[in-house]
Amino acid sequence: MINYKIAVKLIKQLDWKLITTVLIIFAFGLVILSSATHVNSTGVYDQLYKQGLAFLLGCIMIGLILLVDYNFLGKYYKILYLVSVILLAIVLVPGLGKEMGGARSWLNIGPLHLQTSEIVKLTFILSYAKIVESKRDRLDTLKDIAPLVVYALPFILLLLAQPDLGTAIVFFCIIAAMIFTAGLNIKLIKRAAVILVVSMPIMYLMMAPHQKIRIEAFLHPEDVTLKGNYQVMQSMIAIGSGGVTGKGLYNGSQNQENFLPVQDSDFIFAVVGEELGVVGMVTLIALFAFFLVRIIAIAQEAKDFYGTLIVIGVMGMFGYQIIQNIAMTVALIPVTGVTLPFVSYGGSSLLTSLANLGLVLNVCMRRKKINF
Repeated sequence: MINYKIAVKLIKQLDWKLITTVLIIFAFGLVILSSATHVNSTGVYDQLYKQGLAFLLGCIMIGLILLVDYNFLGKYYKILYLVSVILLAIVLVPGLGKEMGGARSWLNIGPLHLQTSEIVKLTFILSYAKIVESKRDRLDTLKDIAPLVVYALPFILLLLAQPDLGTAIVFFCIIAAMIFTAGLNIKLIKRAAVILVVSMPIMYLMMAPHQKIRIEAFLHPEDVTLKGNYQVMQSMIAIGSGGVTGKGLYNGSQNQENFLPVQDSDFIFAVVGEELGVVGMVTLIALFAFFLVRIIAIAQEAKDFYGTLIVIGVMGMFGYQIIQNIAMTVALIPVTGVTLPFVSYGGSSLLTSLANLGLVLNVCMRRKKINF
């Protein structure tokens, strides 16, 4: 049995500022979701109940994750790697995988649809951090970095095969954050940037038709016939009409009259802009900024480099999703189906966010040695 005194000491070492910030963001999100789902006019609270249930399950998941030392999980990184690859590959099997939103990323389990890449985000971070840890401060040449690229390549290729470019970019950000933290030579970073720019035309040719359309739409924002531009235009109208203080909760015409598409998920930030204005948007962005700052602080305080890499990987995931979701609502980045963590509606994404938060707290609570 776990020693009670030790358990209390571990709990005291949790970052309660981070936990409080997440609770505030989630509460903020529930209020906005209530407007995005029109509970004020329909009286239907189904989505709010489901979101609340997902949050409760996520909190239980965090509790279970905290029970196991992250270093113990790291010992099984090879098994986690294999399980991760299988989970990404199984959705490509006819009869098992289900296509939704243009990507075959979902697994049919009776009446439930599970997006396996959401689970893999957690298992990949645990396994990849172990590999990167072994290369710390030894990433000066292409030969040094090659094993890390080979290790990560199956994940990117399987995601592109679905095709799910949005999630592939999330994984790329996780990978890049970890490798950079491990001491990647600045010369390699410059070379990678040049290669990325030069290879963009080839990458474009390899994209699926619906992905090419999104790029075309981003380059020609005035053409509303291109898929994605109508959504972005309505989003910008909503945000622009909100002004400084907004139209007031439940009073946004773009939202309430359903001109704004996917307002409960992908474009929920536009609801914030229309109904709470600049004040609401800045408040939410400030909360997310503090959230990321606390995660970085935990990474710096970790007792070992493996813990640091785990936290940095999670930070890369959250950082990209936050920037991508907010930026696409104002046409700064092409539209992808990336949700706003803890705010957008969606049980899978919320559970994934909380599970990865659990990894961060796991590292946090074990940053100091506890005397047994």
